[in-house]
Amino acid sequence: MLRFPFPQHVQYHGGILPNHRSQAQLDEDVRAAYWDWKARYVIEDGGLYRIAFGKDEPARATTVSEGQGYGMVIVALMAGEDPEAQKIFDGLQRFAAAHPSEIDARLMDWNVPEPQGNASAFDGDADIAYGLLLADAQWGSSGEVNYKAEALKMMDGILESEIGAESRLPTLGDWVREDSLPYSQFTPRSSDFMLTNFRAYGKAGGGAVWDEVVAQSQTVMLEIQNEFSPQSGLLPDFIVKDESGFTPAPPNFLEAETDDDYNYNAGRAPWRVGLDALLFGDETSRAIVLKISHWAESAAQGDPYRLNAGYHLDGQPLDNSEYFTTFFLAPLGVAAMNDSNQQAWLNAIYDSVYAQRLDYYEDSVTLLCLLAMSGNAWTP
Repeated sequence: MLRFPFPQHVQYHGGILPNHRSQAQLDEDVRAAYWDWKARYVIEDGGLYRIAFGKDEPARATTVSEGQGYGMVIVALMAGEDPEAQKIFDGLQRFAAAHPSEIDARLMDWNVPEPQGNASAFDGDADIAYGLLLADAQWGSSGEVNYKAEALKMMDGILESEIGAESRLPTLGDWVREDSLPYSQFTPRSSDFMLTNFRAYGKAGGGAVWDEVVAQSQTVMLEIQNEFSPQSGLLPDFIVKDESGFTPAPPNFLEAETDDDYNYNAGRAPWRVGLDALLFGDETSRAIVLKISHWAESAAQGDPYRLNAGYHLDGQPLDNSEYFTTFFLAPLGVAAMNDSNQQAWLNAIYDSVYAQRLDYYEDSVTLLCLLAMSGNAWTP
């Protein structure tokens, strides 16, 4: 029996929903986005299921752990709408388990298939574990998959192999050695501050250590905002620690010239941190995201289509960023839910994203944000 069938209509802490569409319309928007997302990206693979890294080849042949985590969270939340939800979820879990990291087998290989290397990525593991906790809350753990046991095993792996023993911050993956250079326990990705997940781990039996991870993540975000983005509140894709404290990572630290900017990693932070404020009423998280949200509304002059796809921390647009993408806007919608004075901005963001379909990354993040913006994101 389903315990939390879609739709749920969660009463958030101090949050608002788009008020220009009825609750029934919001729910229908999520349904439409879900069925499109499922048709494009959910692939049966030898009796298992995986999330395609793109709608077209060659990306469609690839699955990353990040996508597998997104899929497990989405499918658990959409049970009740999709009669195949549990079947698909179990197949997603088994696919993840069938592709373990060679470093810590409790975690997932970040890229399948991958000809070189076989290690984990923090965000994929963190969402897979969270999805398992959602599944336990949704279906119970007495069926073919013991969701709670699998979640606890993965949480143990995350804590031992992907959380700094001293820093109490997420590392980039199990391949990072705590005190090596340039990647260490003090070099987090800002979008890995997945506070809702951490709180769920603590509630599920992970202990008070997860409260420390929440607190340390918030401390680092506040330090970056205070020192490097006092006007915009923007966070960089990657963060490092030097003798003066936490600072944006240098360009090309791990992925791109824009590693020190608000780009395609940090763009998820307003959703991750904003949802924590909505679900748990945390005022520190609310302050962090509203600094970004207020700046964004002003920078875009209230028009979502004027928002650039990436910024320097001082609020100047990145080169070649003058194009529309739901990826940056949908998370800002979750952030705007935290301030009733941003109702018009929230409504405008919602209208700009709910019917758009782009590709795997944009559509997955947007669907997760639509679940939040419609009042259908709940926590176990």
